[in-house]
Amino acid sequence: MTFWALAACGSGQDSRAGAASEETKTAGAQGKPLSEADLERAAITDTDLDGYEVNRILSAPSASRRTADPAECTPVVQALGGSSGFTATARTGRMISSKKHGPGASMILSSHSAGDATRVMDAFRTAAKRCKTLKDIRADFRYGEAELQPDPGYGDDSVSLRLTQLAADSEDEEPIRVPYAVVAVRQGTTVAMFYEFNLPSGPRGKDPAVVPEAIIRTQLKKLGKLTVSK
Repeated sequence: MTFWALAACGSGQDSRAGAASEETKTAGAQGKPLSEADLERAAITDTDLDGYEVNRILSAPSASRRTADPAECTPVVQALGGSSGFTATARTGRMISSKKHGPGASMILSSHSAGDATRVMDAFRTAAKRCKTLKDIRADFRYGEAELQPDPGYGDDSVSLRLTQLAADSEDEEPIRVPYAVVAVRQGTTVAMFYEFNLPSGPRGKDPAVVPEAIIRTQLKKLGKLTVSK
């Protein structure tokens, strides 16, 4: 029996679209997209966050290839890997682990045009509202009990979702339930995707998964300092 925490993966269609005038207007209010070097400077490290170990994880700027059944739920399975259906200017990732065996998180920072940053959030929010059950077609995993959480109020826009991965070797077998949490935050033209799951055999196996607020707020504070200085 296995279950998987899937990282951001693959490239797909570039979903950049919309009127140039809208892009220009929004960009003027939110600033220019950050470069890969900017994102690396903005990503939190061990020295920023007491009690956690931070390691870099690979993340490509290409749009995610992950799809869902039903198709309208695709932004949810993409967010489970920290990505979206939109090509980014740059992406970087971190795995943040608690030194005291508490919850941690994986995080992907994605830099977009101003219009695409907003579209990433809108697509995820719409899918999170509509989808209660779904299947990750590529990984062949089912998810249930998806529930959009109250807006946590982070950054310029934020979306929080909880759901449960149902891992089984066959349809007749009782699935292992793996609680997941995803929090997406837009700050200017950068989207931060945080995701975490509970090990079924761990001390929080049956509890709802959470992304620690300290991780989110520390990352947004550091990102905000870089954005202001540019």
